[in-house]
Amino acid sequence: MSMGESLVNTETKAFQPKIVAFLCNWCSYAGADLAGVGRFQYPATIRTIRVPCSGRINPLYILKAMANGADGVLISGCHPGDCHYMSGNYVARRKFALIDSLLKHVGLEEGRVSFSWVSAAEGVRFAEVVKGVTERVTALGPNKGVFKVEEGGGTND
Repeated sequence: MSMGESLVNTETKAFQPKIVAFLCNWCSYAGADLAGVGRFQYPATIRTIRVPCSGRINPLYILKAMANGADGVLISGCHPGDCHYMSGNYVARRKFALIDSLLKHVGLEEGRVSFSWVSAAEGVRFAEVVKGVTERVTALGPNKGVFKVEEGGGTND
C-alpha cells in the first residue's frame, strides 16, 4: 500500500451530512455560542451563517444552499414575540410556511429543511435541535441534487 492510499474503506465510512444553518444574530447564534461555551455536545455537521434576523432570510438562500451541495438547511431565530426587531420572527414564521410548501412542490424531501426557535439562553436546546436535524438529514441520505446547478451557468443550450 502506498502512502497516498487511504487506510479507510470509503464504503463503510458513515455518511456525515453537510447542513447549512442560518442563525439569528440576537438569539439563535447566541444560543449556539452558549452551547459551545457550556460544552454541550452536538454533531459537527452544521456550517453556520449569522444573519441579522430570521425574517431577513431570502428563500433563495435555501435553494442556493441545496443547489451547492448542502444535504440540509436549518433556519433558527428568536421565539415569536421576542424578536430584537419587534416582528421579524412573525415575518419569518409566515415565510417558513410558504417556503415549506414551495420546497414540497419542487420535490425536496420533507425533513431536509428545518425551522426552529432558540433563544440566547437555550444552549442545551440548540444542541438538541442540531442533533435532531442531523438525525433527520442522515436518515434521508445525501442530497440527490434536485437543485443542482449545471456547470457553465446552468443553461440548457
